[in-house]
Amino acid sequence: MCAQLRNTHFEGYASMSTSALPDRCDVLVIGAGIVGNALVHHLARLGWQDIVQIDKGPLPNPGGSTGHASNFIFPVDHSREITDLTLDSVRQYREMGVFIESGGIEVARTQERMEELRRRMSSARAWGIESRLVTPEEIVELVPFVDPSVLVGGFYTPSVGVVDSLRAGTIMREQAQESGALTTVPNVEVTGISVTEGRVRAVQTDRGTIEAPVVVIACGVWSPQLARMAGAHIPLTPAVHQMISVGPCAPLASTDGEISFPIVRDMDTFCYERQHGSDMEVGSYAHRPILHEPEEIPSITQAKLSPTEMPFTEDDFDPQLEQALELMPELLGDERAEIRYAINGLLSLTPDGAPVLGETPEVGGLWSCAAVWIKEGPGVGRAVAEWMTHGRPEIDLGASDIARFYPHQRTRAHVRARTSEAFNKTYGIVHPGEQWQSSRRVRLSPMHTAQRELGAVFHEAVGWERPQWYECNAGLLEEFGEAVMPRENEWDARWWSPIINAEHLAMRARGGIVDLTAFAIFDVVGPQALAAIQRIVVAQADVRVGRVIYTPVLDEAGGFRSDLTVMRLGHDHFRVVTGGAHGMVDQKWFADHLPEGAELVDLTSAISTIGLWGPRAADVLGALTDDDISPEHFAFGTWKLIEVGELSVLASRISYVGEFGWELYVPMETGAALWDRLIEVGREHGVGPVGIGVYTTTGRIEKGYRAYGAELDAERSLSETGMSRPKIKDADFIGKQAVLEQEGVDPKAVLCALTVDDHTSADGSRRYMLGGEPILTREGQPLTDGHGHHPYVTSAASAPSLGKHVLMAFLPPAQAVPGTELAVSYMEQLFPVTVARADATPLLDPDNLRVKGRYAELGAGVGGA
Repeated sequence: MCAQLRNTHFEGYASMSTSALPDRCDVLVIGAGIVGNALVHHLARLGWQDIVQIDKGPLPNPGGSTGHASNFIFPVDHSREITDLTLDSVRQYREMGVFIESGGIEVARTQERMEELRRRMSSARAWGIESRLVTPEEIVELVPFVDPSVLVGGFYTPSVGVVDSLRAGTIMREQAQESGALTTVPNVEVTGISVTEGRVRAVQTDRGTIEAPVVVIACGVWSPQLARMAGAHIPLTPAVHQMISVGPCAPLASTDGEISFPIVRDMDTFCYERQHGSDMEVGSYAHRPILHEPEEIPSITQAKLSPTEMPFTEDDFDPQLEQALELMPELLGDERAEIRYAINGLLSLTPDGAPVLGETPEVGGLWSCAAVWIKEGPGVGRAVAEWMTHGRPEIDLGASDIARFYPHQRTRAHVRARTSEAFNKTYGIVHPGEQWQSSRRVRLSPMHTAQRELGAVFHEAVGWERPQWYECNAGLLEEFGEAVMPRENEWDARWWSPIINAEHLAMRARGGIVDLTAFAIFDVVGPQALAAIQRIVVAQADVRVGRVIYTPVLDEAGGFRSDLTVMRLGHDHFRVVTGGAHGMVDQKWFADHLPEGAELVDLTSAISTIGLWGPRAADVLGALTDDDISPEHFAFGTWKLIEVGELSVLASRISYVGEFGWELYVPMETGAALWDRLIEVGREHGVGPVGIGVYTTTGRIEKGYRAYGAELDAERSLSETGMSRPKIKDADFIGKQAVLEQEGVDPKAVLCALTVDDHTSADGSRRYMLGGEPILTREGQPLTDGHGHHPYVTSAASAPSLGKHVLMAFLPPAQAVPGTELAVSYMEQLFPVTVARADATPLLDPDNLRVKGRYAELGAGVGGA
């Protein structure tokens, strides 16, 4: 909607429902913007009855971000999840007849931006969205009032368009009302939320109390304020996005309808220009971050326009207006045109840029459906409604799950710090490995000081400072020479170092010591602990005390919820160890599925973990303990308590890097002591510290180990990932029926490992893929699997022991054959690749002699393949 019409909608419409507030309902949705309206629509469609929706404003525009937000949709995003939600939303908007396709161009003023647009083409190809790169001359043909002299090129997507989000919301809400499932009551303000025994029970308003066993907070910038009423957190902040409308513009006066030209994103100035009739709307993400607290937002009666349309701060916008004039001098420089509307519009920002969706971990039955933009609104409404109904959405929402946040990430200080940094990256060039600069040094392992002295280069993961590599290992570069596979292109080498590959080769040759304190660790205890674990995990958990199992965790449809290890510490005592990035989500999943008689105890902040692996790992640990740690007496997949001097250490013989060794668990207060002793003795054996870059990338990919969030998610099955079990346990477990149904059925896609045959680019430099690139035929034609998806790289990393760069991707079964020659598109150039594995057989050491400690049997000797 144009700016003027937005304001008219807010002031001129009365409530479309005069219903009194009921005293109870099955589900209460707070919010009547695009997200709340989409949610009630899909809940009704899925059979929910007795739905009540309230909002403190009038309808159809209650005064939230939906009423003023820029209503255009660019479908291409580097995130598959966000792209899927956007494409689903566009489909729904089209079905409602409220979408106008205009096309859109992201223009580049610099060669650096043009390279990013080539990367965007990779994402467009991977997601199957028609796009193309265009020259300045082609841009002028599409948008004749652009000055081509300031541009070097652009990225054109024909399916970009605009949507009437207020009309869409009204349609969805009214359809739910017509079904008899929904009662909508506007002009109701929430004053409190009652929680009893950890579950939401009722909501207090200025018009009475309504009891509800399920409450959804879908009120955008106000969401944190309401969550706090229940003792929960929705980590987002209201932030200003400046926008003006200039008109009438003479070149637009003769056009018909709302929009006749493609929308322009001037990416290097962080601005956009979007036609509306004879006006041109200019929006900016280049100004200083202007954050507000929800409590600071004016009330409806106090607001001059609407609560989320705040007074315009002209000084913040002046530089962007000058840049917009450079791009469109004839249009915006017309003396007859004037600024007819200007606001500091509020939208929601989160610490990691993703939506905040799902049931809150603090309060059962209290759901969040927040930090969602108009382009994702209907898709999110459908996905969350499916989640509430079936326990899982069709589109995997792993990156948006509210349970992902650790306690420190829910604090106002963290939210403000990260969103302040992120705001100017909205149109920024963000590297896949880019590190945050704000809110650092929050969670430090016991050996952090010692690691700094070793020259650790820290990357952050959920607050933990983890050494990615150690500068003290720079001398290894000379030892291993070209085997470290140096990267000459700056983009390929950004946030990376050849020292990672050198550390990898040193670990394979001698050994390495890795800080794994970022693991999330929790115990399941009680008389029903075994029953709980058996129900939650796929692997057989009824094993003897002393065993360690690696296991997938599935949802009811057989999609992945996680993969992790479980140690049986006692008859009624199990320890779960999982990746730190996904730890809080795993913890909530386990807690939600515990029967009476089983309890969960979080030990993440109580235990430090150190990995010790390699041909000389036994020499190092053997010098520190009198316990028998030989492979014959300490089998793989088992744990023991051993003594390292005065330290009691739980040693678990398991490996994520494909080498003989252990994960060593100690109380947090003795982690530094164990680290120091390992480092000291390790020097005598040529074993030193190794960064997490080896553990999570090079070591993993040589062994073909799958990673949750890359190869494993809710849309993938055991059979597709090559992780089918040779025998399915008799005990029931979540997803068992789906797994049984998959048996004997050919997978629609197969996870494969591919090697890059030639890295040489058009300019002669060697390029290295980073992940997310499309896999095509050798001729550059698209492939399509049985799901209708196009294959793309899920993980990419050097395999220094093999001298190859390895890619993992799900391929159509016809192409999932070793030896098949394909291509990967990287920065709009084709590079030849070959399928090396079409199952879980490792590329390195397929017989797992290294993991078994049988190094003498390796034909190539220690360090060979």
